[in-house]
Amino acid sequence: MNEPSTTGPTEPTGIADTTGITDTADTTGITDTIGTAITGTNTTGTNTTRTSTSTPGIRVLPAGRDGLLVELTTGAAAEAFHAELLRRGALGELPAVREIVPGAGTVLLDGISDGAPGAPARLARSLVSWRIPPLPRDAGPVVEVPVVYDGPDLADVAAAWGVGPGDVARIHSGIEFRVAFSGFAPGFGYLTGLPERFRVPRRATPRTRVPEGSLALAGPYTGVYPRASPGGWQLIGRTPDPDRLWDQDREPAALLTPGTRVRFTENPAGHRTAGPRTEGAGQ
Repeated sequence: MNEPSTTGPTEPTGIADTTGITDTADTTGITDTIGTAITGTNTTGTNTTRTSTSTPGIRVLPAGRDGLLVELTTGAAAEAFHAELLRRGALGELPAVREIVPGAGTVLLDGISDGAPGAPARLARSLVSWRIPPLPRDAGPVVEVPVVYDGPDLADVAAAWGVGPGDVARIHSGIEFRVAFSGFAPGFGYLTGLPERFRVPRRATPRTRVPEGSLALAGPYTGVYPRASPGGWQLIGRTPDPDRLWDQDREPAALLTPGTRVRFTENPAGHRTAGPRTEGAGQ
């Protein structure tokens, strides 16, 4: 699988875009249990209970026999919607859903069932009436990942930021990130939280091999490569213990799952650790 582009779904980069990396449901040629797409709009008048301003709009499409693909207008809206799904699910306010898979601007719900026919259609009609609160940035488990900031693109990123190479480590490790969605390779999480002024483009020429554990930037995302692969992101460092990113004997196998908060800690000596520290959920 190729690495997703961060420049948008229509740019012909020859690399798969992030909007489709986790949303594998095909809505063509399926039995449409909804009939047509259901759309909600963001208004602030008294005639709607739709959303706060954090979710500008929503479009719900059928995805197979018992699934729904929810399209949102921004990545931030998709993160907030995903968090609200998990919150309502924990409270028992959702029908049974086998899997919830967030994407760059979508959330896929698969295996929807409430014991009666037509469960996806009923849920679709309900979803567009939801009021989605802003994403609480301090909610969710916290994972700390040790990093050596010595990547081959560190100087270029520092120049783009207008700081010295040492300042890149200070700035980046001072930001708390959040896993928006997963894709590209097992264990690869797309982390948001990087302020817009620190966003950098992909490399003009991708590398044929990026070492496992590489810490990278591209557009609004930060990511850590769980295994060696081709890639075009800007490499600013590495984690000395990349095996912790994906462990098939662990549940869940991925360390960086959607909704997880992530902090990178400087580890100049590059020592392997017992594993990234995980804290409990914040309030």
